Amino acid sequence: MEWDNLRYILAIARAKSIAGAARQLKVHHTTVFRRLNALEESLGVRVFERLSTEYVLTLAGEQMYQNAVEIEEKIATVERHISGQDRRLKGSIRVTTTASLLRYLLTPCFAAFIREYPEIELEILESNQQYNLTKRDADIAIRTTNNPPEHLVGRKIGRTAIAIYASKNYLFANEKIDNITEHTWIGLEESLARIMYSNKLKQLLPQFEFQYQVNTLMGILYALLNDMGIGLLFCYMGNSEPNLQSVYPIIPELAKDLWILTHPDIRHVARISIFVDFIAEALKSKIELIEGIDSVTRKLKL
Repeated sequence: MEWDNLRYILAIARAKSIAGAARQLKVHHTTVFRRLNALEESLGVRVFERLSTEYVLTLAGEQMYQNAVEIEEKIATVERHISGQDRRLKGSIRVTTTASLLRYLLTPCFAAFIREYPEIELEILESNQQYNLTKRDADIAIRTTNNPPEHLVGRKIGRTAIAIYASKNYLFANEKIDNITEHTWIGLEESLARIMYSNKLKQLLPQFEFQYQVNTLMGILYALLNDMGIGLLFCYMGNSEPNLQSVYPIIPELAKDLWILTHPDIRHVARISIFVDFIAEALKSKIELIEGIDSVTRKLKL
């Protein structure tokens, strides 16, 4: 069976839909539908059960899926070893990072890099999704985490501080409320809050509850800028906004490490290593913003 057919099986199985697979493969959904039907007809077996809400692998499909995963991993290994021998300062680099890092820290760094190295192309994947560097979904991940994957290598830039912020308008309108738990809290929805804060936030502030929840840090930022309440932000976000003010000192227990990560097989590729060095130095020049040094605080009471 051709590898191209197996790619379609992998995409449908992972997305559980024709439309989702089409987005992954960057083709029209009718192409995916047509390829799947042709494959099943040629094999004489059903690969997927078409349920009302999703596509589910059959027993035969499960066997094909496992074989496809093994082939995919072997191909990715060969590609990494081949690209790991590349010494040219040209070509493309796929970088995955988050919206907040891209807006407040990384875009000026990327702009300086492409001015310095015009033959290197950057493809930026802005997402909270953890792209698989082993499978070359991306070449480099720039993330905040205290537990980077053990199979990756990289550079730790520093600790990204987190503090509690509110808009100056909100604070003026609520100046008589000095107990932090009595304010309107803006926060992440529960599953993301567990990832972001673990149980540490509840230990620090056992009385509080979020009145308004979103699924991104940028969502918290927009709510704060619209005077909706108080919330936790990375200091590089809050301290960059002139209309926001921290209302409680930095909370060390919530800080996260900022990493530039890549796969060990490609770390010696010339364009990868020069990119990591360049961006690491650029970020270290912003270390006071990253670590929240000199934050101006109007302290509320617990």
